[in-house]
Parts: sequence; structure tokens; C-alpha cells
Amino acid sequence: MKIEQIYTGCLAQGAYYIESEGEVAIIDPLREIQPYIDKADAENATVKYVFETHFHADFVSGHVDLANKTGATIVYGPGAETSYDIHSATDGEEFKVGKIKIKALHTPGHTLESTTFLLIDENGNDHAIFSGDTLFLGDVGRPDLAIKSDLTKEDLAGMLFDSLRTKIMTLADDVIVYPAHGAGSACGKNLSKETVGTIGDQKLTNYALRTEMTREEFITEVLDGMPPPPQYFAKNALMNKTGYDAFDLVLETGNVPLTPEDFEAIANHEDALVLDVRTQDDFSAGHVPNSIFIGLNGQFAPWVGALITDLKQPLLLIVPEGKSEEAVTRLSRVGYDNTLGYLEGGIAAWKAAGKEVGTLDSISAETFAQKATSDAINILDVRKDGEYQASHLEDAQHFALDVINDNMNHIDPKKTYHIHCAGGYRSVIAASILKARGFDKLVDVAGGFAAIKTTDLPVTEFVCPSTL
Repeated sequence: MKIEQIYTGCLAQGAYYIESEGEVAIIDPLREIQPYIDKADAENATVKYVFETHFHADFVSGHVDLANKTGATIVYGPGAETSYDIHSATDGEEFKVGKIKIKALHTPGHTLESTTFLLIDENGNDHAIFSGDTLFLGDVGRPDLAIKSDLTKEDLAGMLFDSLRTKIMTLADDVIVYPAHGAGSACGKNLSKETVGTIGDQKLTNYALRTEMTREEFITEVLDGMPPPPQYFAKNALMNKTGYDAFDLVLETGNVPLTPEDFEAIANHEDALVLDVRTQDDFSAGHVPNSIFIGLNGQFAPWVGALITDLKQPLLLIVPEGKSEEAVTRLSRVGYDNTLGYLEGGIAAWKAAGKEVGTLDSISAETFAQKATSDAINILDVRKDGEYQASHLEDAQHFALDVINDNMNHIDPKKTYHIHCAGGYRSVIAASILKARGFDKLVDVAGGFAAIKTTDLPVTEFVCPSTL
């Protein structure tokens, strides 16, 4: 028996490859499926099943493509309805993979069809669960993504309480927990950075598995402080239910080199958004006017999903050398399949063609501190609400990058703003969006709040009321 976790850090997502006696099961695969096929081929094995723990909202799964290419059966939990062929498992149904079995444990709560898959080894022992978004390490899945007219988030939270206590907490403490996500995912509030644990550890450390917790307490604690889901979640879930274009086609049509002239013509005539995925320093030094920065070196796909509201938006890419395929792939993971090509030769080719180049002013934290000390300057903090509340500059104006489109009327295009986030990535995203909307008096603070805190500028720190 072989179990391999295939973890993708930028999505904080874990897919799983399971092989026994020449048969393979894949759990929650990513959009690009060739790595799974290559692994099976290397083992002279056949992909027999693709198990989906639920309709994912934060990424587009590769289940449809994988089934089409390998002939594998797609398995969902009870009640799943799709536009393609699946096997809808019954609660407790077992599936043979070589000498092992995979048992479906229906665990509704995160979504109605959510199912945990229990791996039973060749000796008949419960070995591991693949818990999807039902149980994370340190947290549980948010119960507010599958609300229907006759169900509330409180109803789903109650279902999740029951699922955890009747299906998961009854398992032995040494059963391994393989979750679908880790820290950084928006599918929960307090996920651990660890990606593998045990039932016993979670009983001791996970607040949602406290044995003395009542159903009402669970519902309150799980829902408390739950931020709104990103706008693309519902759209990705729909794609996972109804199907999507083959990834090979998306890559073929999106990974196309374009001359500066063709690039400019498409941008002008196709209403395409120019997306610059280089580093924030490269973008600041020179970029195509009106382009938006979201760098591959950060949480690229989630920020694309949060800020570009139309999945069908035509996109043109500015990429680091050799990164065009990676950019198209990572866009497709969250359902952005309408890439039209990339600028061949990058900004150097754009400059050589005599095209206009924009820049973004950037200063060090030390220079920023000197300016803030000697002059009255406008400071814009685009970190998340919790980050700002924990510690911030006393005179800073604040709104989170996530809601920038709703807050542009709160800043004055005639004024100069010094923008910062935590480390410098999100502030350049914000500045690029503002510049594209006509705000041209912007200065990025390199290194963000982490660098600012090393200066002598006074900051306001949150003090827990219990310590007063």
C-alpha cells in the first residue's frame, strides 16, 4: 500500500494518491491531472477511482478530466447531483483498491454531500481518513457555503457537529487524518500549518472536538468570526458540479506567445485585462499601463479569485521568463480559463517596441518613517481587518484589499497615498488596481508593516480586555 499527499502550497490544498496491487485511487485532484497519470504509469498501475470529498468551492478539481483520460469512476457522497456520470456512494459503502478498501462515511455539514473516506488496510484495520473539509487539523470546515432556502448555516453547523461525533470521533485515536486543506485556506478559520495528524491529537487540540461541548456551543463557536466567503467560491463549486473545458484545451489556447503589437491589439479590442504576475519589485520598476499586479510569488490564485469577479474575463499575461504555462495552470485551478496569451519577451520587448511604460514609486520603511515624522502624509493600510486591529500606525486609513472595489470613494485621487500591507505583496496589488482606476499619486512602502515596525514610528497595539 502506498499513500502520497500531493500538497499545493499556494492553495493550501492536499490531494492524495493511493495505490495497492496495481490499482490507484485519487482523492480531490487538482485541475492539472498529468502528474497523477504519470505516477500511476510509473507504478504500472491503473487509476480505478477518483474520490471527491465534496463539491470544492476554493478550486476546480481535475476529476472530470481524470475520469475521461483514464476511465476511472468518479465517486461522490450521498446526494451529489452532477451533469456528468458519477457513482453516488451510500453511507458505509466500501470500494476495493487492490488489497485495501475505502469506505464512505457520509459527514454532512460543510456541504450536504460532504463525505469522509476511511482507508481500511490489507489487514482489515482502520488506517486513515481523508476528511476533505469536514475535519481540518485545528479546525473544521465552514458551514456557510451550501445554504439553501430551507437550510441555514446554523442548520449545517448542527449537521457538522453530529457528523464529527458520530462518524469521526468514534474512530481509534491512532487513525491518521489527511485533510483537504492547511493554513492559508479560506475554507476554515484557524487551520494548522501541519498537513497530517491523528484522531487522538485532534481530540486533544481541536476546539471543535471538545467532548464536553454542547451542540449549541459548537454552532456558536464555529460560526463566530467567520468572514464572508470569497466571491469565486460559489462559481468554482458550480464548475465542479457541471463540468468544465478540458485542461489541455485551456493550456493550448492560453499559453500563446504574442508580439507587443498583437498583445496591444488584443488588449484594446477584446476588453482583456492585462495581468502582471511577476514580482512586486519588477512591476514597480516598469509595467504595461493599466495592468493589474498579482504575483506568482504570493497567494496568486486566491487573490485572483477574490479580485477578478468574472471567471470568463479575457486575460493577457505579463510573466517572468519561462513561467507562462505555470501562470495559465494556476489561473485554471480557480476557474479562470479565458487566458488569450502572454507578452513574449516581457517588458523588455514592450520597451523595445516603443510602447509606454508605467512605474510605481516605492520607498523603504526608513524613508517612509522620516517622511511621516516630518510631514503630514496620507497612509493607507490594506491588510485584513484582524491584522489592522492587532497593530497599526496611529494615523493610517484602512480598508482590506479584499474590499478595495467598494472603498475607492473613500480616498481622494488628488492626494498622495503611502500604501502598505504586511510585507509588500498586497500593497502593490492595491496600488496597481488604484492606478488602473486613475489614482496616480501612490507610493508603496517596501517591506510593509513588518519593516515599518522596525522604525521609530509609534503603532497602536491591541490589548486583550482580560489583561486590563
